[in-house]
Amino acid sequence: MKKWIVLILLMACFGVKAQSGSAAGSDAERMRISAERTRLEAAFALEETACYKRFWVNNCLDELKVRSRDALADLRRQEIVLNDDARKAKAAEQLQKPEDRSSPENLQQEADKRAQTVKDLEARIERDRQKNIEREALQAGEKAKLDAAAGRLKTSQDKAGERAARQTLEAEERKKYNQRLERARERQARYARDKASQTKAPAQALPAPR
Repeated sequence: MKKWIVLILLMACFGVKAQSGSAAGSDAERMRISAERTRLEAAFALEETACYKRFWVNNCLDELKVRSRDALADLRRQEIVLNDDARKAKAAEQLQKPEDRSSPENLQQEADKRAQTVKDLEARIERDRQKNIEREALQAGEKAKLDAAAGRLKTSQDKAGERAARQTLEAEERKKYNQRLERARERQARYARDKASQTKAPAQALPAPR
């Protein structure tokens, strides 16, 4: 039984190594380590089951724990090395970025971006200026309409005032005329009465005494 389990472990290791040889890059290495850990854990689980069938169970389990710890520790060591390599690659990439930014291509791209930004800003300013011109023209048109309406209203009010004043003056003139006419009629009537009283026949004289 033990030989069979060891054979499984060897096959798993060889399979993992074959996969590692064909993998490329850190992602492939992480996949390889994960797959190897899964296989080892499965194999150790089989061995643990077998230990419970043996007479010296504790000795078998202790030996299994040691081998399991060593194997998984080796995988952990590989992960640490892989992480260190990834950090170094990232640090190198960070160091390379300033040089990349100073390359003629990137300098030209930055210049193009700045030129485009300035162009966009100028276009936006021009649009805002046109909008202000249109808004001012609209406001001027509305003001002209309001001024014209106010002018027409004032003219109408002035005409109405003049018409009312003229009507008042005409009424006063008619009143004065009627008053003068009434006074003239009164004078004529008084004159007619006076004349009639003056032309009335004298009273008949008394007969002479005998």
